[in-house]
Amino acid sequence: MRTLPLLFLFAVASLCSAQNVPQKKEGAPSKKAPAAKLPSQPADVAAQKFGADGKVNPGFASSHAAFVEIAKKGEAQVVFLGDSITAGWAKQAELFNKEYGPYKAANFGIGGDRTQHVLWRIENGEFEGIRPKAVVLMIGTNNSGAADNPPEQVAAGVRKIVQAVHARSPETKVLLLAIFPRGPGEENNPGRAKNKAVNAIIAGMHDGKKVHYLDIGPNFLAADGTLSKDIMPDLLHLNAKGYQIWADAIRGKLAELAR
Repeated sequence: MRTLPLLFLFAVASLCSAQNVPQKKEGAPSKKAPAAKLPSQPADVAAQKFGADGKVNPGFASSHAAFVEIAKKGEAQVVFLGDSITAGWAKQAELFNKEYGPYKAANFGIGGDRTQHVLWRIENGEFEGIRPKAVVLMIGTNNSGAADNPPEQVAAGVRKIVQAVHARSPETKVLLLAIFPRGPGEENNPGRAKNKAVNAIIAGMHDGKKVHYLDIGPNFLAADGTLSKDIMPDLLHLNAKGYQIWADAIRGKLAELAR
């Protein structure tokens, strides 16, 4: 009987061994580590904004750092504080410069921010070195979808933001805007209902001296209370027409506060 070469036997054994190893199927999705469970954030406790990876949101961190540098210059006489609706002024540069250029206005809006995030930003440098005559504050709509942020807590967060501003710049007057309406109408719209409940509470912060509450929400609505996509295409964020309505609605009051 002829003996098979040793090298040949080794090759056959290796092939059989390889065939017994489970192979990854072509195109099969790789398993990803489960997203980190983000901690619950009360609306009235200062907190940074985290991403799904459990780390501080990089956009939030970089915007905050830029705002701190702007504050250090101490030039802005008007500061806009808020979320993506406020940040959206950046896409309306011509209108913003026309309306607020004389105030050397600064836009401290960050998309996705909630009351706790704005509070953290103020407590961590955004009002160090700056003493604006007026602040335009509109925040809270991103809290409306958080079940663990009831209206009373969101309103408390807004109050703490105002207090944090005044702790650093006592003479600054705050133009506190009601949270803008969202969604097509009143019916089956828990987000708008929650925002209205918050507005009803923060309206009581108006003292006519350092805090001036103003609800310009009706300016965006039709007579039947519906919101048009001609003003807010996604029924939340303003387009150019919407920002013009905003500018027209606060022009006189802001000029009074920023004297």
